[in-house]
Amino acid sequence: MIASHAPEGYVCPFCGLVAGDVSDPENRCELADLVYQDEDIIVFIAVDGFGDHEGHAMVSPSGHYETLYDLPDRVLQRIGLMARQVALAMKQAWSPDGISTRQHNEPAGNQHVWHYHLHVFPRWHDDQLYRHLRHPVAPEVRAAKARELAAVLDAGPTRLP
Repeated sequence: MIASHAPEGYVCPFCGLVAGDVSDPENRCELADLVYQDEDIIVFIAVDGFGDHEGHAMVSPSGHYETLYDLPDRVLQRIGLMARQVALAMKQAWSPDGISTRQHNEPAGNQHVWHYHLHVFPRWHDDQLYRHLRHPVAPEVRAAKARELAAVLDAGPTRLP
């Protein structure tokens, strides 16, 4: 077990989303960001976008685990399988040219929310994703992206054509 890097008094925004309570003023998540939720995992649209493309999703455990090191094997397996489903749903919903995933642990690993989360990015040729700084995404844009992605996931397992 690695020591927590969360500051004293930290109110976890992802735990708030899981609980259906995003009233903390520091929590930028909205309930409409939610794409999928069950006892093990939650999928939601990220509050920040990169470059010209909003709509990347986060796959996170429903329980509070700070880093990859802390995750139970079963939850990690569920996250991996859901990440694949989210990637396939993005391909069907938005027709991106590709998909990228990334995940961060600890401050030196660029983690800034102290609850494990795996980013799933729709990618387009020459999008220069890794050269852009993060920017806030309006709640109504996130809600629309969440509805689009949820509609595909709700239709059942997705496969590429």
